[in-house]
Amino acid sequence: MNNIFSLEGRNAWVTGAAYGIGFAIAKAFAKAGAANIIFNTSNEESMLKGLEAYKAAGIENVHGYVCDVTDEKAVAALVRRIHAEIGQIDILVNNAGIIKRIPMHEMKREEFQRVIDVDLVGPYICSAAVIPEMMERREGKIINICSMMSELGRETVSAYAAAKGGLKMLTRNICSEYGGYNIQCNAIGPGYIATPQTAPLRERQSDGSRHPFDSFICAKTPAGRWLDPDELAGPAVFLASKASDAVNGHILYVDGGILAYIGKQP
Repeated sequence: MNNIFSLEGRNAWVTGAAYGIGFAIAKAFAKAGAANIIFNTSNEESMLKGLEAYKAAGIENVHGYVCDVTDEKAVAALVRRIHAEIGQIDILVNNAGIIKRIPMHEMKREEFQRVIDVDLVGPYICSAAVIPEMMERREGKIINICSMMSELGRETVSAYAAAKGGLKMLTRNICSEYGGYNIQCNAIGPGYIATPQTAPLRERQSDGSRHPFDSFICAKTPAGRWLDPDELAGPAVFLASKASDAVNGHILYVDGGILAYIGKQP
């Protein structure tokens, strides 16, 4: 049974995995036996900090690169470099993402477009870059990081919700188009995770009270709390391993039960 969850000998590329969700997933892959962990960030400083974080976690088989996932030529060059320096890419996790919390009527078009470019166009570019080689080998795993906002709307996140909803359908279409090549494309839809990105929503108020959104999420989640990035480890390893060879086009929501719950009665 352990063998079907093993990633031994596999090379995994996790975009934007210097910290947070991507870092947690990459650590899990390393512990599951992945031969090499590859990550990229958009700048040198965050890449070097990421390498330090992996070293501190005792993970040595890590390779960090600087590459903007929205730059098609740069991504193609990075994939060629990975093939030359490390080898084939067996697993791709499209994790890099941003969010801008701005009411839609106040958001500039350029701000909306930037979120779409990073959160939706980036996964398309990276997936398109690795799929041809996966087709040749007739084997590959692609995992997209979707969101609760792939299913639900909320104030101030119009661009993010549009991008993540699109990513859900891109996941299903990659499955539809390339499943015959033994390529599985699935997604993880995290609930509300305690990461640096969500830290402002969990800050205590000046009077010591909880942030209103913090209280709202804990009340809305049957688990009654924010989730830890490491709680994505099991689902990620499952979707990256042979254990999920018959799972394709699926969005696995790791949300503490939010989508199943209407909320407490007032």
